[in-house]
Amino acid sequence: MFPRSVDPTLSSPGLSVEGGADVDAVMARSESLVGIEEVQKSLNRSRASVYRYTNTDPRNLNPPFNPRKLNPEYRSDQKDPLLFHPNEVARFAKDVLRIKEVTVEVLNSPSTATQQCLTAILEELRMIRSQLDVLQVSPADPSDLAARRERQDRPAA
Repeated sequence: MFPRSVDPTLSSPGLSVEGGADVDAVMARSESLVGIEEVQKSLNRSRASVYRYTNTDPRNLNPPFNPRKLNPEYRSDQKDPLLFHPNEVARFAKDVLRIKEVTVEVLNSPSTATQQCLTAILEELRMIRSQLDVLQVSPADPSDLAARRERQDRPAA
């Protein structure tokens, strides 16, 4: 795998590859896939050459992994756009194109409704946890049911 170096302060997905000394790439989240345009810009190659590098076959929707090609992510339909995992782009740049220094930046996408819901759930769980910490009583034998009943100040449900 590649070393990690994600910049969480930026807000749109991107990718960059530069010439230099060593390889430095990012482990990306699976939902942070990049399209042909981003690959083209990051590899500093023409769109046609990126398509030439790509492991595609008109007879096979998802051909087997080819270490000499740029392998796209799984597609369920021939009309689906080609998407690439940033680690695959970094591997291709390093191993096939022989670019010495590879830097892949996966930037956080804008907050979605799902992300906002998960954040609200996390906050509520933290609040519950803090209330449970306050309710902690002196160490009593948890198996003593009578002691547990006396501790509860609320009626049974």
